[in-house]
Amino acid sequence: MARTVLDVELTEVSGTDDGALAVAAGAEPAVVCLAQERPERALGGALALAIRSRCDIVHVFADDHSGVLARRAACFTQPPSVWQIHGDTAVSAEPLPRPTEPAPPRVPELVALLASAGVEIAVEHGVITGEVEGLEVARIVPAAAAWQIEVGVGAHDREAFALLHADEPTAEAIRRVAEAVRTHRAPGASPHPLNRMGASRWLRSLVMRRPDLVGAGRLRAASPPLARGGPKDPSPAVAYGLTPEGRRLVVVLCVGIDLDVVPFAADARLLLDPDAELTVALPRRDAHEVIAAMAARLVDPAQIIEIDDEWRTLPSEAS
Repeated sequence: MARTVLDVELTEVSGTDDGALAVAAGAEPAVVCLAQERPERALGGALALAIRSRCDIVHVFADDHSGVLARRAACFTQPPSVWQIHGDTAVSAEPLPRPTEPAPPRVPELVALLASAGVEIAVEHGVITGEVEGLEVARIVPAAAAWQIEVGVGAHDREAFALLHADEPTAEAIRRVAEAVRTHRAPGASPHPLNRMGASRWLRSLVMRRPDLVGAGRLRAASPPLARGGPKDPSPAVAYGLTPEGRRLVVVLCVGIDLDVVPFAADARLLLDPDAELTVALPRRDAHEVIAAMAARLVDPAQIIEIDDEWRTLPSEAS
């Protein structure tokens, strides 16, 4: 594909979880990426290799999500070229327009019930959920004639809970599941699946209570640029709010080294507020220098904020 479209020879070809990366040798070295498994996440890895290889030219080939990749690429000062694959050749991909969010259902009585059960309310891509330390424990879903609350961590858990506890009052059910999750997502809790899932969202839950950790005045949960696949999805989490001085701010939270966090964050800003300041916050051990270099390459650069590696033990209120 690269030889046909770009007329180059590839060296240093390597496979990744998301596809393949290679360096094209020549008068102007370039990074070439084939986005396959998770194509929407391919841009970060390609840019990281370009930074390490000290080259400015990046080409990304994709069957799917090429419009998303092209939109994200346009956020950089030296935008990568994104190609939509068509059979044995490829054409330049057209950036998809800025995404828009569907409106959530108007169900104040169900939202009030979630709040009364002591869970955090999150609205993302038109879906209302109740969370405990960032982990979903309940969701408002359409029913036959109205809307209803389903309880559980993920779709399979909600289905099983409904079969086993069909007669249990919803508020009581939410509190019981929430308390079980809260026990495992507490400082010092033993390792458990419930404290391994959704770490980035757990960090978001903390910074919404402690906006000072990311230089914010106040924050609320906000949608990612693409809808999540479920509670096990390790994608970064997004918050939106104001700085202490009143400037609009998008904060993207990430736990673990994620080379795609900067393209993701740039896309999140496009979704929420293209004119807002952008901060990427992550634990100190995950703040790789290539992520900072990528953030500096944005047309409107992002600030990187490092949070204590032991953030799970930090007090939930500023001292």
